[in-house]
Amino acid sequence: MPQSATHIEENVRIADQLKRAFEGDAWHGPAVLEVLEGVSARAAASKPIPGAHSVWELVLHIAAWDGAIRRRMEGQALQLSDEQDFPPVKDTSDSAWRSALENLKQRHAELIQGVLAMADYRLRSQVPGKDYDFYHMLHGAVQHELYHAGQITLLKKVAR
Repeated sequence: MPQSATHIEENVRIADQLKRAFEGDAWHGPAVLEVLEGVSARAAASKPIPGAHSVWELVLHIAAWDGAIRRRMEGQALQLSDEQDFPPVKDTSDSAWRSALENLKQRHAELIQGVLAMADYRLRSQVPGKDYDFYHMLHGAVQHELYHAGQITLLKKVAR
């Protein structure tokens, strides 16, 4: 069904917010990919704040949750284990960093595709195994992306 200027499906709005939080053109400031521009493997693996996650760990974490949210949208009731939530960085090579970034982009693209394919009526359906609906979860995903973009920005500033 074509969308008029006055009627935009909510899933399209949510997908737009996810895209802005991840790729750019967000009202608040830099998005995830914008703050990751120019970050080397060495910088991504560094831990300039003792006890805090590295940029690389945050990238793996964001990708893990984008994938988990997509799987929940497909009907899976799941909760990530601690290791799945923040996967360990096992290889700090340049090629491993490029691979981590590509995986992040792929998981996010799959999430956007899933949101765009979701009928609006499903947004008020309960997420499998949770006490909240898809609408709440997907808006939370936008907030999650922005929260970690801010953390990455701070890690970059501290590392300079």
